[in-house]
Amino acid sequence: MTHPLIPQIIDLAVPLAESLGLEVVGAVFQTNHRPPVLRVDIRNLERDTGLDDCEQMSRVLEAKLDETGIIPDTYVLEVSSPGISRMLSTDREFISFKGFTVTVATSEPHAGHQEWTGQLVGRDDEAVHLSQKGRAIAIPRSLVTRVQLAERQT
Repeated sequence: MTHPLIPQIIDLAVPLAESLGLEVVGAVFQTNHRPPVLRVDIRNLERDTGLDDCEQMSRVLEAKLDETGIIPDTYVLEVSSPGISRMLSTDREFISFKGFTVTVATSEPHAGHQEWTGQLVGRDDEAVHLSQKGRAIAIPRSLVTRVQLAERQT
């Protein structure tokens, strides 16, 4: 369940990120840690997200959070990039990760499988296209519930 402060934090973080050429991908407030950990994932819209991007965002977000007092108690702020296990959703992501190993989940079995892993060929209006050991596979988009970069790239 999403922490009730996350929408307010996202509302603060988005314009700050945009001013730095970044995008807020998500946020999690882990209150089971002592002190609690607020993790904000960002992505650079122009190039690979680097440590400098995370540091810049951390500085401006920390200052804004302190100024507003949204989080009254001690907490740890972590700003990072989303990492390799990211979901793909935008056309840009499907183009950027062409050739990468992805896992596609479907709402119901397609050709006997509900989960497919293969090299991403692309996506069009009709299907998500994979290559499994050179074999072309087209999974209807109407069945696709998730496309995610595989944990290990081979």
